[in-house]
Amino acid sequence: MISYAVEQVSTYAKDIDFLILLICGLVGFWFFVAEGVLFFLIFKYRAKEGGKAAYMDGTDPKHTRFISWPHRFILICDVVIVVFAVKVWMGVKQTMPAPDQTVRVVAQQWSWSFQHPGPDNKLDTADDIKTLDELHVVVGQTVQFELVSPDVIHSFSVPVFRLKQDVIPGRAIKGWFKTTQTGSYDIQCAEICGIGHGAMVARIVIEQPERYAEWVAANVATATVPPAPAAPAPAPAAPAPK
Repeated sequence: MISYAVEQVSTYAKDIDFLILLICGLVGFWFFVAEGVLFFLIFKYRAKEGGKAAYMDGTDPKHTRFISWPHRFILICDVVIVVFAVKVWMGVKQTMPAPDQTVRVVAQQWSWSFQHPGPDNKLDTADDIKTLDELHVVVGQTVQFELVSPDVIHSFSVPVFRLKQDVIPGRAIKGWFKTTQTGSYDIQCAEICGIGHGAMVARIVIEQPERYAEWVAANVATATVPPAPAAPAPAPAAPAPK
């Protein structure tokens, strides 16, 4: 149902959508039951001409069962929600699969910058590729990311992945995702980080391996082109004869 509004583009997106729908279904059911009983009692026991009020101390089992039994059923629903929530949490947050690629994501007021590995597939080497507001990955690969911030708290959010992870200054926070289809999708900051927060957007470009290899080759070539030599300074003018 959620996927009709926002695509599922990561391997764990469907698990998170299922958990959201499970919570909405169970909570929604008990909400409508409670509201239905409330309005039924309001109309059934509304004030009537000649009617007398009765005092109830809330200890009669005939009355308390209408509270105790729903309470037990709701506790069972809570346990179901907790079991599924822990299962999803462990799979997304506590498990770190072996990565095919590792990237660094820098969140800074008010833009995103990304550091990709070059042909050696290692970060912090001479062939790294740095981009602004555009992250490139290969479809079907497991990508591990490292989040850093030099200023304030941000939040790395990719809605189609169902991914949201806060970025804390002074910490390097790791996470992962595995994409399921190609395309270009939004990256957002989901934590108010200052006056330019609303404009802090970027794109993640998911490509086939051959297209990604072409992008890497083009950007590594651009990054390694030596700068043009500076023009020699003009020789100082000879002093005028006296």
